[in-house]
Order: sequence, then structure tokens, then C-alpha cells
Amino acid sequence: MLFQPGPLSVLPSFGFLFDIDGVLVRGRTPIPAARTAFRKLVNSQGQFLVPVVFVTNAGDCLRQKKADQLSHLLGVPISQDQVMMSHSPLRMFKSYHEKCVLVSGQGPLLDIAQDLGFCQPITIDTLREKRPLLDAVDHDRRPNILSPSAVELPKIEAVVLFGEPVRWETSLQLIIDVLLTSGYPGNPYGHENYPHIPVLACNMDLMWVAEAQSPRFGHGTFMVCLENIYKKITGKDLKYEALMGKPSRLTYQYAEHLIRAQALQRSWEQPIQTLYAVGDNLMTDVYGANLYNRYLEESSRTGSKARLQAKASAGRAPALLSQAHEAGLSWEKELAPAAAARCRSVLVCTGVYSPHGEVALPTRDSITENVFHGHRDFTFDPGLVEPDHVVPDVDAAVDLVFQLENFAPH
Repeated sequence: MLFQPGPLSVLPSFGFLFDIDGVLVRGRTPIPAARTAFRKLVNSQGQFLVPVVFVTNAGDCLRQKKADQLSHLLGVPISQDQVMMSHSPLRMFKSYHEKCVLVSGQGPLLDIAQDLGFCQPITIDTLREKRPLLDAVDHDRRPNILSPSAVELPKIEAVVLFGEPVRWETSLQLIIDVLLTSGYPGNPYGHENYPHIPVLACNMDLMWVAEAQSPRFGHGTFMVCLENIYKKITGKDLKYEALMGKPSRLTYQYAEHLIRAQALQRSWEQPIQTLYAVGDNLMTDVYGANLYNRYLEESSRTGSKARLQAKASAGRAPALLSQAHEAGLSWEKELAPAAAARCRSVLVCTGVYSPHGEVALPTRDSITENVFHGHRDFTFDPGLVEPDHVVPDVDAAVDLVFQLENFAPH
């Protein structure tokens, strides 16, 4: 069917959701097409011509730092309000902000936690200092004097996983200690402590791409370790109060909220109807965009977003929350309802997915034979990993969208 252009539009009725790793950069190395693409997205004053949000599963820095990095990388001014880290939706989980929470990951963890609203965060390193007998894998780091610590700690009421830590054995040990003692690490394990205290996790990526020729372990790999250790010890499944970062519905709804805020700030009165999610990973970017599109379509038909939450992943666990914690949907009160009509997935070939790799682009017939790299709580659906469009790079993605939308900003 031939493409039939309609009337040209100068005001956007669409927005971009750009992944970063594998789309704009590989590790610290810029992808050449990125600067070319972004020159098309701004006017001569450096103002964006369409609403743009950078949706990354990274969680090791503050939004402002990532905005500064992107500004330098792309040669256009990026504000922190255009950046969505995997942990950004935690701003809406206000019921945890006054509680003592254990935070895991790397980077300026306390700064990140406090910026999100947490008043009493405690890091893995701090917990290790207060309870030195707990970290015993590395013999060189064991304390010389084997006496129990008398330092008082408040009860830890939740665990927040920002991203992959550096010393996995330490983080795995101390998180398990917290879960099996109901927030009093150093006490004897109590197997009756189930369900365990809440766990909120950001970034489920099993792998990501840097400068190496093959994908590297991501936070999803750390989560697989934690889940399996917990189950091996207790015989029960580790449960999550919330999973955020792509491909969760929460992440895309929050990103849409940021897109609409930009349009409002620029006084673009035309409603944003279509979101274009540009990414390099079938199991996160494509899966998440298609899952959100299914949610939007079903919502427009039924008018009920709550009912679709259970349908979205078509299986044993909802797309965001574990089965035991439906009450966690209180975050929805913090967001306006989704308003876009559709979310289109655009796959680029500069990152995790490569058309020249050993694994071909999956089809409905072939995908069931492949290994599912998504998170345990997301049921595999072959239809959700079929991209709407496949393009060589981000520059081609921008050209494609401008053509599809008949967009002529100049």
C-alpha cells in the first residue's frame, strides 16, 4: 500500500520517547547518527520542535547530570525535565518517603534517594559498617575483631533496588539478611516472615550494550540472582511491591505525563495523540512500547484502565505489581490518566538488536523457540516483541516519524 501524504502539520500531535544506551551512545561513545537526528528536532534557537523525553533504564545518577551529559553529547540544550531515569516514578510512592529504606545500586545513592523524596535512606555500605559481621564472602574484608556491633539501627521497612551494585556478593547477602529478619539485619533468620518487607525495583534489563562486542550484565541479572537465592533459602518466591523502568506500564505512563507537560509549557494546544518509542532492545523498548499501546487501546475501548492492569501481561503477574500488592496502585492518584491514543515501537539496529547478529528479528512463529530475556513477572507474549518499525539508526527513526506524521516544522 502506497504512503499517501496528507496535509502538512507545523504543530506536533506526537512525541518521542528516546532510549539512550544503544540508540544515542554505546557506553561513553556517541553514535554518529544521534547529533544529525537532533539537529532536525530543534529550531535555530535550540528549542525543541516536538516534545521529547529520554527514557533510560539507567539509575546511577541524578536527572540533571544525565541532562548535562546529553546536552554535551547531542549539541542541543536538554533540561532535567526531559530526562526520565528508571527510578523517576519513585517520586509517586510517597507512602515510603518517611520510612527507613535500604537502597542498593551505585553512584550517589543518598543524593538520588533524597532527590526522589526519601527521608531515611540507608546504603548497603552503611549497613555493612554498622553490621560488620554480615559480609563474610571476601576474607580480606572480614573484621579483625569478631564482636557483635552495638550500633542501633532503625527498622528497615523497605528495600529499594536502584540498579546493579558493584560488590554483588555483599549486596545479595545484606538484602537477604534484611528480608529474612523483617528489617532487623543481624537478628536470626525467621522463615515465618512472609510475605517479606516491600521490595521496589528499578531497571529490569537483563543485559545492555557498552563498548564490548557482546551485551553486558544489567540489573535484571542481579535481580535473577536475588530471586533465586531467596527461593533456594525459603522455598518461596521473592515478591515485588513495584517494578519500574522499561517495560513497565508505570514508566510509560509517567513518560507520557512528562510529554504532556512539555506540550503545555510550549503552549502547543494540539493534543498529543501518538508516542514514538525509539529503542534498541526487543525485550524492554519494543515490549514496553507495545504493552503500553495495548493498554491505551483497551482503555479507549472500555474506559477502564484499572481492569486492563491485570490483562496487560496476560499471565501470572500484572505488568507492574506483584499479585500480593494490588494496593500499590495508589501511585495512580499522583498521575493524570493516560491520554494518548497509541504508542508505536521503533527498533534501531545500533545496540542490543543487530540485523547482522546470530538471532534474526523474531516472528510470531519463531519467537516461542527463543529464550525470553524479560523479567520473571512479565509473561511472554510473542506479539509484544514485534516492532512497528525497524530502522538503521536514530536519524532514520526521526525521518520516518516526520514522514508518518506529515510534520514540517519549518
